[in-house]
Amino acid sequence: MGLLENKVALITGAGRGIGKAIALRFAQEGCNIAFTDIALNDVVMETEKELQALGVKVKAYASNAANFEETHQVVDEIVKDFGRIDILVNNAGITKDTALKRMTEEMWDAVINVNLKSVFNFTKAVQPVMWKQNGGSVINMSSVVGVSGNANQCNYSASKAGIIGFTKSAAKEMGVRNIRHNAIAPGFIITAMTNALPEDVRKAWESLIPLRRGGTPEDVANVALFLASDLSSYVTGQVIHCCGGMNC
Repeated sequence: MGLLENKVALITGAGRGIGKAIALRFAQEGCNIAFTDIALNDVVMETEKELQALGVKVKAYASNAANFEETHQVVDEIVKDFGRIDILVNNAGITKDTALKRMTEEMWDAVINVNLKSVFNFTKAVQPVMWKQNGGSVINMSSVVGVSGNANQCNYSASKAGIIGFTKSAAKEMGVRNIRHNAIAPGFIITAMTNALPEDVRKAWESLIPLRRGGTPEDVANVALFLASDLSSYVTGQVIHCCGGMNC
């Protein structure tokens, strides 16, 4: 029997990358998966097929995580389709990196809205469901740069730092109903985006990591599995770094 047998997870931005890896890992442990992405394109529908092949109930939903009304509508749909939501993974995120002197208001607002406001939107929408169930696990995707900052990422770092503050506050509010809130702070994770970097840049990053390698989406998914399952039943309000020692 899997660690998440018959549970229902809602994962945002799960069409690809870390979100997809989390969805696959959860499905391998018997979890039914509702996941969102900005549009139901070919990549997203292929992810839906991959998940369905694991023998669990799966449905993809188009939703702009930064839009308050859309978020509440999609959560209502998911509850109708699946009956409950046991796990929420707030994974949707974007980057618009540049030096502060060149950063536009649009670049700031877009990153804050997608990365930080989306966490408020989905947590707010899911809270009544978990409150009624008297339990749930919310996992928010932060970043090591939300802890230590990074040049040319003022907007991204601010959004990820905000997620940490939100997570700790929500954990204190909702623990009384056995609703746990934790954050994961990934470091240098090898994805399509980081693979596009020049090799010398990637090597420079890896040389700063005690484990001497970039992480994989699966590394992050394993931490998410721990936080989603009853293995972490007494863990709430925490930030778990998944960074190979980069931020130790």
